[in-house]
Amino acid sequence: MALSALFFSPHLIFAKTPSPSLLFHKPHHLSLRCSSSSTVASSSSFDLRSYWETLRSEINSELSAALPLRYPARIHEAMRHSVLSGAAKRASPVMCVAACELVGGHRSAAFPTATALEMCHAASLVHDDLPCMDSADLRRGHPSTQALFGVDLAILAGDALFPLSFAHVIDRTPPSLVPSDTLLRVLNEIARAVGSTGMAAGQYLDLSGSAAGGEAEVLLVMEKKFGEMAECSAVCGGLLGGAGEEESEALRRYGRAVGVLYQLVDDVLMESNGGAGKMRSNASVVRAVGMERALELVEELREKAKEELEKFSEHGNRVLPLYGFVDYAVERGFVVGADGAGLEE
Repeated sequence: MALSALFFSPHLIFAKTPSPSLLFHKPHHLSLRCSSSSTVASSSSFDLRSYWETLRSEINSELSAALPLRYPARIHEAMRHSVLSGAAKRASPVMCVAACELVGGHRSAAFPTATALEMCHAASLVHDDLPCMDSADLRRGHPSTQALFGVDLAILAGDALFPLSFAHVIDRTPPSLVPSDTLLRVLNEIARAVGSTGMAAGQYLDLSGSAAGGEAEVLLVMEKKFGEMAECSAVCGGLLGGAGEEESEALRRYGRAVGVLYQLVDDVLMESNGGAGKMRSNASVVRAVGMERALELVEELREKAKEELEKFSEHGNRVLPLYGFVDYAVERGFVVGADGAGLEE
């Protein structure tokens, strides 16, 4: 049986549609098309950058407080470096908070999980950078954890961040805002996202050369390696805010589409720039299916993400940050943080 038949997720449906009018007027710009004129007007007037930077500052403070130096100091120094060095965008925790607020929850209900998601994400990057994986000496313009602390401490730091993230959710989530059964669902979502059928599967498929196949195979690698964390962030935020099953599933599909969309646009931009830049994966949709089909997929993913958000129209302006993430994934209209690292970083 083909790999895609065994593993390809039903969450994303890449419909065969006529080629959209997507043009690179500049290497970093794609044309913008939205599903409704009212959404275009509202989302374009929303100040996503201010919203993002405000939350980013709060999340950085939460992360620093959650990672004090303690015995054994060297491991905790490596953990702090893994999470706090560079100018990370904190996209996963920001999406988590935005999804919580979308369905009427208070952001304080989401902050512990948002912080934990960044710990998990940082741990996955530490492991990705190891010589036996992607073998990277730089991360966000700074030495990677394995380059600065050695492979042994990098492995230990990554290993320690995962359980710390779960403990942080349990210890810091206000019980007055989040019922215990909801907290268990959130923990299950995080475990699934980082586990053997989630991000770990994506890294395995990437290393094993699965992306050398066709469209379904390369999209599967992106879906698992990059889409899982965005999906988890959106779903967890919704659950913490009190989302019902239909809303949670819509957020799941939205998050996965946005996570893959951002990486796909990275792929398109790098290939249009003659291969210059950094890829965090061996999976290249452009190399697998060509630029024209890759641009079609960009448009399909953007439309799919916005289609899911249309289910939240009764929530008014609270949906605008999530619309903004979709357009930002394509347009890159501003830089979050000092060094302009990618969405997934």
